[in-house]
Formats: sequence, structure tokens, C-alpha cells
Amino acid sequence: MQLVGAHQDALAAIDAIDVPNGASEAFSSSDAASLSGSLPSADKKDKQNVKQDDGHGQSGQLVQEEERERGRVGFWVYWKYLTLAYGGALVPFVLLAQMLFEVLHIASNYWMAWAAPASKDVEPPVSMYTLIYVYVALALGSSVCTFVRALFLVPAAYKTATLLFNKMHVSIFRAPMSFFDSTPSGRILNRASTDQSLVDTSIANRMGSIAFAFIQLGGTIVVMSQVAWQVFVVFIPVIAICLWYQVLYPTCYPSLF
Repeated sequence: MQLVGAHQDALAAIDAIDVPNGASEAFSSSDAASLSGSLPSADKKDKQNVKQDDGHGQSGQLVQEEERERGRVGFWVYWKYLTLAYGGALVPFVLLAQMLFEVLHIASNYWMAWAAPASKDVEPPVSMYTLIYVYVALALGSSVCTFVRALFLVPAAYKTATLLFNKMHVSIFRAPMSFFDSTPSGRILNRASTDQSLVDTSIANRMGSIAFAFIQLGGTIVVMSQVAWQVFVVFIPVIAICLWYQVLYPTCYPSLF
């Protein structure tokens, strides 16, 4: 930044002896001498500033290293992402559609297990047409829930990505010149292209997959509790081990590379 300051001082010295239009003939030899004397003084000042910058080392460098945070992502980061579009009003509808899908999926499996005869000798409780009609109705209901889930999830993800993209551009366009002096253009382009692409295509799908997996896990637990509750003897220790690995993995992963 001292080099920039020296350059500005040199320009100020030139502007100080500048004259209005139409008065160029009024320059005398003394003005030319003062101009030639001011420029070498600015050059000397530049050399002194360069020497001072060399003495400062890394603290005087123009381009700053990129700051990166390590550790677990806070809950409020995800919460802000979820509530950025429409105040998070579409999120309950997405979760409700997924819950209905899981209920209909379990109901279709239960219907086939109950209505289908175990063998040819056993008389079915319902007719074959009733079996097919009910199963098709449950399958269509599951398809509708999937469509409704996508109908709310995609606009919410698109709106969130658009808002983040616009806010990023506003921050870049309103940033001071010192930001562009200390930040390489490649770093800015990387944030505006690669990282923004992940926000557009990956984050919403991954967060949705996590929520859907938890809902599916809840449905599985409910079914197991009704059919074979003894499986919880193994299920609870496995959950505890998974949680322990979840806490241990972020700590051990950086040391492996």
C-alpha cells in the first residue's frame, strides 16, 4: 500500500504544477525545473518505500492469504440457509410431503403382506382386483407426494441460490479498491463459479437427502417396534457407535493427509 501512496504523491506533484487550458504558453524554465525536480524526489521516495516494504516482510505484502476455518459447521449456518428463501415457509411442506410418502410406502408394503395369500391353499382375504386397485392407489399417492416434495424443494433451492448469488455480487461491486488489491481475481472467480455451482446443485439435494433419511429411519423404527421389538437390543448400541464415529471422524480425518 505504500507503493500506491508514493504513486499518488507523484501524481499530486504533477497536478500541483498543472495549469488550466489555454495557459500552456505561460510555462517558464523555472516551472520545467520544478517539474523535473519533483519527479526525482518522488522516485527517491518510491525507492525508500520499497526498502521499507522489504524490511517488513510478510506483514507488508499486498496480496493477503485466504482465511479458512476448520471444524464443525454451526447450526445457524444451516438454519440461515433454510430460512433465506420465503422465510423458510416451504420447508414444512417439503417435510410433510416426505412424511406422507413414507406413510404410503409403509402402507403399501403392509397391504401386500396382509392381502396377498401366503400359498395357493390359503384363501385371500380380498379379491385380486381389490388387491391391485388398493396397491395402485397407494403407489399413485406416493408418486403425488414425491411430485409435491419436488414442487416445493426446487423453487426454495433456486430462490436461496439466487439470493446468495445477488448478495455476493452486491458485496463485490461495493467493495473498496483495497479489497481488489489484496484479493486475486482467480479467488473471486472461484467463489462466483465453483462454490456458487455447489450452492445451486448440491447443497439443497444433500440437505434434503439427510432430512429424508431421518424420516425413513423413523418409519423403519416404527415398523420394527410393531413387528420385532427385540431388534432394539442391537439397534441402540449400533446408534451409539455411529454417533461416536461421527464425533471422532472430523478430528482424525485432517491428520491422515
